Amino acid sequence: MKKVYAINCSPRKNWNTAKVLESALKGAADAGAETKLIHLVDLKFSGCVSCFVCKRKDRDSTGMCAFNDALTPVLEEVCKGDGLIIGTPVYFGGETGMCRNLIERLFFPALSYDDFSISMARKRFPVAFVYTMNVPEEMSQNMGYPERFRLLPETAARLFGDGKPESLFVCDTYQFSDYSKFHAGRFDAGHKAEIQKTQFPQDCEKAYRLGAEIVKKS
Repeated sequence: MKKVYAINCSPRKNWNTAKVLESALKGAADAGAETKLIHLVDLKFSGCVSCFVCKRKDRDSTGMCAFNDALTPVLEEVCKGDGLIIGTPVYFGGETGMCRNLIERLFFPALSYDDFSISMARKRFPVAFVYTMNVPEEMSQNMGYPERFRLLPETAARLFGDGKPESLFVCDTYQFSDYSKFHAGRFDAGHKAEIQKTQFPQDCEKAYRLGAEIVKKS
């Protein structure tokens, strides 16, 4: 049976990013795959430590990060799988710190210093990205998010997948269950609640289809 993983790069384990990933895994499961959701917030790990062991000719570590911490078994597991969905909220115009650390440890070892056009990954599998963000879709376009978040899906497709980048933007998300408790007057709580009720389920349906498609591609 194929196995599809989702990695939640949000510090919250039961909010927007996690819920979208759960929908994606439901799609993968209904398409016949075994699935697993991993929350990075549960792990104590670092980003790349620049040891370059993954590039050494005299070590049996080609294509995999050689640094050992709580992320190591996760990397070993997902790299044996058949599909991966990485989900991150957008903080200050970028991925979370946890997501960047994951990317450094997962992507860099698969990058060949002999030839950037080839991959050193031990196994190829489709990788998709889910980005959740507080800003509305129009604002995300004006801020250049589609272009800003193009590189990682393209790199994932080149290193691990079939060359076709996959990403899903989930915009205008509901940040608080009670907006009255926070200094958040810039946002209309009623509008946010309506988007959560009407648009967010549609975004989860898109994620469901994304998960099912990953199984077909793997």
